[in-house]
Amino acid sequence: MSLLISALITFLIVILVLYLVNMLPIDGRAKQIVRIVVIIIGVLSLLKYLAVY
Repeated sequence: MSLLISALITFLIVILVLYLVNMLPIDGRAKQIVRIVVIIIGVLSLLKYLAVY
């Protein structure tokens, strides 16, 4: 059960960070790079919780 909760919290944090990045007053190319980095970090942390990585 704690695995599911941890994965859900990680998913919600990634969604929140992506929303906040979208609100930043920076150009589109920088936003896209930051979004990709956030998604990669989120996927890696989800894989860590699932004991794949």
